[in-house]
Amino acid sequence: MAMVRLLACFALSISLGHMPSSLSVILRTTDQIVWANEFEPIELTCLIESISTNNPRIEWKKIKNGVPSYVYFQNKIAGDLEHRAQLREPANILIFNATRSDTAEYRCEVAAIDDQRDFDEILISLAVRVKPVVPRCSVPEAVTVGTSTELRCLENEGFPAPQYRWFHNDEELPQDPKASPKFINSSYTINPDTGSLKFQRVRKEDAGEYYCQAKNDAGFAQCPGQMIEVYDVDILGIFLKSFGAVVVSCCVTFTICRTFRHGCFNKKGHHENNYNWPKQNNGTDYADADEGHFRHKSSFII
Repeated sequence: MAMVRLLACFALSISLGHMPSSLSVILRTTDQIVWANEFEPIELTCLIESISTNNPRIEWKKIKNGVPSYVYFQNKIAGDLEHRAQLREPANILIFNATRSDTAEYRCEVAAIDDQRDFDEILISLAVRVKPVVPRCSVPEAVTVGTSTELRCLENEGFPAPQYRWFHNDEELPQDPKASPKFINSSYTINPDTGSLKFQRVRKEDAGEYYCQAKNDAGFAQCPGQMIEVYDVDILGIFLKSFGAVVVSCCVTFTICRTFRHGCFNKKGHHENNYNWPKQNNGTDYADADEGHFRHKSSFII
């Protein structure tokens, strides 16, 4: 009688769609979102909680930009993970040295032909952290007291995108200068996302060495220190303005002199052609000066 009731319960469970776990393949993972550091090992877990088939078919696929490709197929590592990974019991995959190109989704698929529910799959997201490289820093060499200036820091390799910090004479600048008694009179602002350090009004105390640090969960890197000099007066600007004024004055004077010399004076010389011939009292009238002879205009008697 007890056996009849057991069979009746089994038939009822099947009719309601509830199969006993021993007749179904069921997968699970310890982490569906996995982070790894570049060049370090990482294991993606695909645990088989229930299965009846002795030799199930196991496959792993990498899905990047919506395109799937095999990384474990027909009992061997393939594709992007070839020679860089291995399958570990029961269906885990171990990557020896993760790279930034491994960032993708991975799907573990198990097919068990002897089970009533003969297929299950699980999706795992892998993100590989990349340590920042040395950032590019832009620091002015000299500024004038009371003027504004900006220091820039940029790094493009790190993943996730790094946060930026600035240091002055080996001391980190606080994000809010008003929160520190030492920097309470400073006028700078820091953008940790873009790496910008802006001074609204530079002070003499702002002179010194500056460097920037880019940091994320994988590590940090910093640029070499660069010096800023702060001047009370813009000596260079004054010199350039004075030199420019002298050059302009010389050009104007030269132009005026050249105009008078070639315009007024030469005009008078071209149009005046006066010749004064001496008067003759002996009755001889000289004709053209270039003929070399004369003629008598009147007779005379001795």
